[in-house]
Amino acid sequence: MKTFLLTLALGTAALIAKEPAPLAKVTAEMAAAANSFLGALNEEQSKKAKFPFAADQRENWGFIPRERKGLALEELNEKQTALVRALLKSALSDPGLEKVDAVIALEAFLGEIEKRPEFRNHKAYFTSVFGEPKAGGTWAWRFEGHHLSLNYTVIDGKTVAVTPSFFAANPGEVTIDHKMKGTRPFHAEEDLARALAITLVESGKAVVYPEKPPAEILTAEDRAVKQLEPVGVKAKEMTAAQQQALKELIAVYANRHRKEIAAADIAKISADMENLRFGWAGGLKRGEPYYYRIQGTTFLVEVANVQNNGNHIHAVWRDSANDFGRDLLGGHVGEDH
Repeated sequence: MKTFLLTLALGTAALIAKEPAPLAKVTAEMAAAANSFLGALNEEQSKKAKFPFAADQRENWGFIPRERKGLALEELNEKQTALVRALLKSALSDPGLEKVDAVIALEAFLGEIEKRPEFRNHKAYFTSVFGEPKAGGTWAWRFEGHHLSLNYTVIDGKTVAVTPSFFAANPGEVTIDHKMKGTRPFHAEEDLARALAITLVESGKAVVYPEKPPAEILTAEDRAVKQLEPVGVKAKEMTAAQQQALKELIAVYANRHRKEIAAADIAKISADMENLRFGWAGGLKRGEPYYYRIQGTTFLVEVANVQNNGNHIHAVWRDSANDFGRDLLGGHVGEDH
């Protein structure tokens, strides 16, 4: 099944990012990609795609099927669609782009098998730009539709906030006789977490809480998240091998983005390692519904795979201090860039 995006050859990404690299080059490329996209739009399209930086819409994120603002893929021609792809490439790694493709392809798959292509519209993914993209500037953009919400806030061209970042897959794995059979875009996020939970249980750690997993991620579509109950095993109580497994799991999420962005996020999370916890609820066998979360002082990954008998995965990455760049923005918050 064709996705809306052009085929991209996938490179091999390092599992764990290197030391943080300067982000100025990345943010300049991001601004250039955004301006190329905006420059290719007609007046009507531009009105849909552009918002003031201070607009309330910037934090109006969500992952359920609903009416959205922004400019939808179905309103774009081939050239404009390629420019959306270029904008996504300015932030995401090859594995991250592959996951985006898979989420959208699964939406088309559901439209086909449910015979509801209007509801499962794989071209109802919207691009929005907030403020004026420029190198060294402060602005933001989002790419969003059902089961996907990517939010980027650039501050003074020096840093990038990537949260909230939401990916989901329904089904988590295609098992029916179809050309997409075997598609399982979040296998690493599931397999590494389950393997870590099993080793912790086998070593006598109280990782499971409670016995029954919640039906959905607890932070839902909240614009601002609060610290959840500290549950599970502290990283500092894990063995060296278990700590390494936890780092590799976190790296899977961080490395959805370009290495420069991922390195900065991993460095921040690693500095908070002594406060990190990993908790798991639900079955430990593949195919059983489960929920897990990793949380630190502000960092949070929440994953629920409970719907459809444990074959419908929702995964979100949040930062309670810096979602939408709040902490980094400081005095910029009230300004329209």
